[in-house]
Amino acid sequence: MKFVDEYRDPVLGKLLLAEIESLAGDDEFKFMEVCGGHTHAIYRHGIEQILPPGIELVHGPGCPVCVIPMGRIDDAIAVAETHGVILTTFGDMMRVPGSKSTLLEAKARGADVRMVYSPLDALELAVRTPEQQVVFLAVGFETTAPSTAVTVRNAKARHVENFSVFSNHVTIVPPLQAILDSPGLKLDGFIGPGHVSTVVGLAPFGLLSDRYRKPIVVSGFEPLDILHGIAMLLAQLRNGRCTVENQYSRAVATNGNRRALAAIEEVFELRPHFEWRGLGFIPHSGLRLNPAHAEFDAERRFEVPGIRIADPKACQCGEVLKGAIRPWECKVFGTACTPQTPIGTCMVSSEGACAAFYNYGRLSQRRGAIPVRSR
Repeated sequence: MKFVDEYRDPVLGKLLLAEIESLAGDDEFKFMEVCGGHTHAIYRHGIEQILPPGIELVHGPGCPVCVIPMGRIDDAIAVAETHGVILTTFGDMMRVPGSKSTLLEAKARGADVRMVYSPLDALELAVRTPEQQVVFLAVGFETTAPSTAVTVRNAKARHVENFSVFSNHVTIVPPLQAILDSPGLKLDGFIGPGHVSTVVGLAPFGLLSDRYRKPIVVSGFEPLDILHGIAMLLAQLRNGRCTVENQYSRAVATNGNRRALAAIEEVFELRPHFEWRGLGFIPHSGLRLNPAHAEFDAERRFEVPGIRIADPKACQCGEVLKGAIRPWECKVFGTACTPQTPIGTCMVSSEGACAAFYNYGRLSQRRGAIPVRSR
């Protein structure tokens, strides 16, 4: 099958592994894959098992559902339980725990919560039900923000007065800065997020390579993409370079998608600060509707509690999201916390590191069936 099989070619994979082994030598390296899609590909294809022992891959805050704090879920539930409101969102968000319940449980109690596949679905629902207020709970990085922006622009042009957005859109670079500023966390480079980069391009990551002297390689999501990205990171380090390189050139343009960026700029503005699960409040890391589109801002239209709530003590999603621990090192992983009974967001989301580790059979590592390499 064209454009799939060639990125899973075992012959090319062996050549890339040989290159990685040669570049790594006996030294140790720790790379963070930023995107949850990379984490799933790594576990699905067993990439972490075939790398040289000196190369460790840790997970970053690139799962948009995982980084939403409990307080924002409680805010969304409060909006959903407001009389006359239909709250719409993506499927992953339905099961994310708040402090007392989830949106799915709020639906069971009588709130009108509906899953949609895009914000445009929510807008069309608002057009069909003018007697109801339809709120779209928006999440995601710069990858999904353009679709929300286009929907808001469409709502304004069509004068749809019963539609609004509860924005939880975030940007990718500030949390990576926060991680690099964390004491005691050593990282040698980043496998950059492929999906986000299709929108923002390469330029935003230059801050990380310039200020922190960390190489970044934006990679695709197939096994050979990831192996190639690791080889490119090692080559930079061996050559004394720290720059942003594009392995995913078949999908990512250097300057990104200018129309998508223009839509974001037209509709959104940066918040002064936004709370991230496990990372706390990070300045200028979240997006809200700007004054020209404030009429569609659900946080202005409805009473939102806005209370900060600490994560459950047993849950270590925050540590997983900043690469401090691996999923199986969490105290409740695979016992109290499973995909069927999730405690933290990393086990809920289809992009979560804990869900990936659990669903692709890596739980056996923790139980000793497969030796975990010492670092």
